[in-house]
Amino acid sequence: MGIRRLLDLAANAFPVWVVMACGVALVQPEWFTWFRGSAIVWALAVIMLGMGITLSVDDFRGVTTRPLAVITGFVAQFLIMPVAGWSVATVLGLDPPFAVGLILVACCPGGTASNVVTYIARADVALSVVMTTCSTLGAVILTPLLTKALAGRIVDVDASGLFISTLQVVVLPVAAGVVINRLMPRLATTVLPVAPLVSVLAIALVCASIIGQNAAAIASSGATLLFAVVALHAIGFGVGYLFARGFRYDRMVARTVSIETGMQNSGLGVVLAQRHFPAEPLTAVPCAISSVVHSVIGSGLAGWWRLRP
Repeated sequence: MGIRRLLDLAANAFPVWVVMACGVALVQPEWFTWFRGSAIVWALAVIMLGMGITLSVDDFRGVTTRPLAVITGFVAQFLIMPVAGWSVATVLGLDPPFAVGLILVACCPGGTASNVVTYIARADVALSVVMTTCSTLGAVILTPLLTKALAGRIVDVDASGLFISTLQVVVLPVAAGVVINRLMPRLATTVLPVAPLVSVLAIALVCASIIGQNAAAIASSGATLLFAVVALHAIGFGVGYLFARGFRYDRMVARTVSIETGMQNSGLGVVLAQRHFPAEPLTAVPCAISSVVHSVIGSGLAGWWRLRP
């Protein structure tokens, strides 16, 4: 088996690494709590840079060839998930930090892992890439605005600060990756096989750090919080699929929209929570748990759909 094949297999085991790291962090927090602050911001920047390197100008042109499908996925992402996040937090009466964290991650764009899960599910990978790209760029404006609108009554939300942070840790690294792909193709070709695994390990480290820093609080309210995060993503996957089918898209497109809607950029949620809610460190916890939950649900769905082409 070639090195590239091994790297792909290791990257596809994304949920395994995240679950293992977070599980260990609950028992041995000190193994991961050293990874915090600016290190988490840089880790997310590396992840987004890796995503950017996988994109080309042609991927952005794909928006013009399939505009309605892309718009459907975009609307599902920023309508279904934010409403679901607010609804779940309200119905379950989550404590303010957990409620804000759940709403924040619900307002984040689609996660880069969705492209891998779409590939495993034998859905429309090209459409998935374009949807992830569009929601990532749209998040610069929509994530701050939606978070302010839905969580502003719980705590004070600095929408302009969220906007600047999203611009810094999302758009700039992605744009740099696209430039590298365009102007330095040899470097991009060298980096591409390793980039997915590096991103997976970085996400696992970020999530484990947050879990480790808040291990005691998670242990005391773990069941309710876990149920809330599972409910959020279950709604995203389920309603996302039905939303696309309601517009008479075929099952391939519906599966892709489902995955894009249900899988969030939880790493971005972690960074935004730590930067803009420093007085409430528990705000980042739902974002970290989200990374585990959506990966497990998404991988399970992908395996099921892979058997039902």
